[in-house]
Amino acid sequence: MGRYTGPTDRLSKREGTNLFLKGERSYNGKSSIDAKANQPPGVHGQRRSKFSEYGLRLREKQKVKRSYGLRENQFKRYFEKASRMKGVTGSLLIVLLERRLDNVVYRLGFGSSRSDSRQLVGHKHILVNGSVLNIPSYQVEAGDVIEIREKSKKLGRINQALQLLERKPVPDWLQHDIDNYKGVVSRLPEREDVTFPIEEQLIVEFYSRV
Repeated sequence: MGRYTGPTDRLSKREGTNLFLKGERSYNGKSSIDAKANQPPGVHGQRRSKFSEYGLRLREKQKVKRSYGLRENQFKRYFEKASRMKGVTGSLLIVLLERRLDNVVYRLGFGSSRSDSRQLVGHKHILVNGSVLNIPSYQVEAGDVIEIREKSKKLGRINQALQLLERKPVPDWLQHDIDNYKGVVSRLPEREDVTFPIEEQLIVEFYSRV
């Protein structure tokens, strides 16, 4: 199945929370999800019923998957990788998602959304340690330097995205040099660095069901 290309507000409404998929509109109060956060899409949206245990786990998985802009098979591979690592699977899953290059570009403010940041990476506007890297799923390491290519620094979409940093601060595990369009991964992210409400144990239970 291909990547979802329909209305992004519909996804946020379905999950009952702002997934920050619309770039600037997600931060200026113009996104329709702000007014109808608890109402699913469609003419029968007001009939939201209580979820079963399976439904709760499914919705949490869908919420996180959609927030990071991944397809089901991609998201499942991250879970399987986290489950093979030493530590708490749910926390490791979130950390792996945070370490994606497109997410780091978004966190640094170069892209207004993760989708926008994925395009910046794919269109070769991003340098990692001085070299062009167009792989959105690249896992950043401590010490990596992420920056905008010189010829891309005048792009309006990048400069408009940087204006959102007043409402979307850069997390502590990243250092940002806004004047030089550059950022540094000062340390790897930890679960506590992600403030977006996620109940990762529900995701673990979803994939661990018999």
